Amino acid sequence: GMCYVCHCSDENEIKLLTAEIERLKNFGCLGVSPSLEGLRDENAKLKYRLNFLKKSLQEERNKSTKSMVNINSCLQEIFGAAIQAAYPDLENPPLVVTPSQQPKFGDYQCNSAMGISQILLKTREQKVIPREIAEKIAKNIPANECIEKVEIAGPGFINVHLRKDFVSKQLSSLLINGVQPPAIGKRKKVVVDFSSPNIAKEMHVGHLRSTIIGESMCRLFEFAGYDVLRLNHLGDWGTQFGMLIAHLQDKFPDYLTVSPPIGDLQAFYKESKRRFDTEEEFKKRAYQCVVLLQSKNPDFIKAWNLICDVSRREFQKIYNCLDITIIERGESFYHEMMKDIVKEFEDKGFVQVDDGRKVVFVPGFPVPLTIMKSDGGYTYDTSDLAALKHRLCEEKGDILIYVVDSGQSVHFQTVFAAGQMIGWYDPKVTRVAHAAFGVVLGEDKKKFKTRSGDTVRLIDLLEEGLKRAMDKLKDKERDKVLTPEELKAAQTSVAFGCIKYADLSHNRLNDYVFSFDKMLDDRGNTAAYLLYAFTRIRAIARLANIDEQMLRKAAREEVLVLDHEKEWKLGKCILRFPEILQKILEDLLLHTLCDYLYELATTFTEFYDSCYCVEKDRHTGECQIVKVNMWRLLLCEATATVMAKGFDILGIKPVERM
Repeated sequence: GMCYVCHCSDENEIKLLTAEIERLKNFGCLGVSPSLEGLRDENAKLKYRLNFLKKSLQEERNKSTKSMVNINSCLQEIFGAAIQAAYPDLENPPLVVTPSQQPKFGDYQCNSAMGISQILLKTREQKVIPREIAEKIAKNIPANECIEKVEIAGPGFINVHLRKDFVSKQLSSLLINGVQPPAIGKRKKVVVDFSSPNIAKEMHVGHLRSTIIGESMCRLFEFAGYDVLRLNHLGDWGTQFGMLIAHLQDKFPDYLTVSPPIGDLQAFYKESKRRFDTEEEFKKRAYQCVVLLQSKNPDFIKAWNLICDVSRREFQKIYNCLDITIIERGESFYHEMMKDIVKEFEDKGFVQVDDGRKVVFVPGFPVPLTIMKSDGGYTYDTSDLAALKHRLCEEKGDILIYVVDSGQSVHFQTVFAAGQMIGWYDPKVTRVAHAAFGVVLGEDKKKFKTRSGDTVRLIDLLEEGLKRAMDKLKDKERDKVLTPEELKAAQTSVAFGCIKYADLSHNRLNDYVFSFDKMLDDRGNTAAYLLYAFTRIRAIARLANIDEQMLRKAAREEVLVLDHEKEWKLGKCILRFPEILQKILEDLLLHTLCDYLYELATTFTEFYDSCYCVEKDRHTGECQIVKVNMWRLLLCEATATVMAKGFDILGIKPVERM
């Protein structure tokens, strides 16, 4: 008979399937399974058989993949088919499957019966109690490889118990194939705009969030098989360059022949700003410099490049520390396109003139976009529209993500709406999202500032992190057991891992309180705790003298026994990894991954405390190893593999010894 296999189908594939169905009908392979007998409605039978056919074709197609199975999606498919069979005329019935919070409710729960009961009441005025609906759904569950049994609880929850051999087989597959991403249909292109500091200004704590969150999103999409373009939308073109170049000419008149030693760009910026605000002559010259730069005068382009280079070197130091990969594509890149953008909006009749400015009103948004100032200059609105169009029409992005603080929310929503209005993209086909984040606060819950009230320079923050991490390691007397190289590696791993994790483990939409003490605490949901936990897990096999090769051999031969409740709990937790990632690909909230890794580590600790992986003889005094429970070492290994992949997506580098 046919059997449901757990793989997510792709709507686009269905077109191909109809042709397959025709072909297969001739082979008489549509035997009726006993569960069909109960369906008197001929139409339902056909739909049901069609569903099976689609699934079995999918099954053939997926036999070759080594992907990790998304158990939640599997169950959604199975319940989707059951609901379809039980209620063939319901359009888009609610499909709700979630992991159970307590073992007495099984492993997963399907709560669709409540929703269906509401729909039947509203649309057909039928009063059916959810429990009855749940029973009908349960009767129609197709043959499948993952459900052991279902129970109906309370008002109509369907509790699902997974098959042990199914979970065990998935874990073995994970150990043999490594952590493979769930299969996606066609390879889509994602453009992520993140970090994006301004030239000649220091990177500060606000840029830290965008940089860390953006990097992690890119890693997640890359792991899931997308083609990712990482863009640094530098503020490298604007009126501030007038005063900077004018000041450069005064301070280093021979800048064209001798490279000017601008050591401290920050101070240089402040000096030029002071002159701009106080000296009328200087201000006039600054404006002329802007005009000459915008007309691409070679001497001014050279001055501009010099200033940008000093900034670039500073930014790169930070990107190296935090292990960030990003392509520079600043505002200047779009400069040539701006006049065409203005023309396009004019030609389509969207431009109104207001006080000499050219503005575009977007329905539903109170404030218009200004695409040209009264002096003929362009604005952020113009450059953001140009960048949006380029990413959609030239780069052909399927998904665009802007990782920018939530203060810019209205601005981006307006720009995106303008892009839809003029026809650059259709939100049903292309996803354009502003992944907004809150501000960084100091421990006093106020804006994060230095004692003197300045914004905190990022480079100082990273230095401080390194110092704090070393103090922490020395407190724990790690310097006594690690070689100097190992200590240094542990220091950078802890310092930068903790800074990243503290940010990523908070919901990005909320403001975030920055605290070294909290992030370096090795209790609770911190990188310090997870890195220690990971190192301990990795050491278990090593201390039992089991090497990689023995583990690999065992993964192929051993059956993973999951008889102890803590083994079972850990096994299921490990396999939730794909559904966690799937959720984040949809809502772009990375703290879910941190919560999951923390849950995995604590579930592992429960398992390790209750289940001996290695049994030692306490009597000989030598602590001889009497017995190695290989399947438990494999559970340790599977936990570590998933943790390592999770760390990698978060941009955290674990160390062998800590």
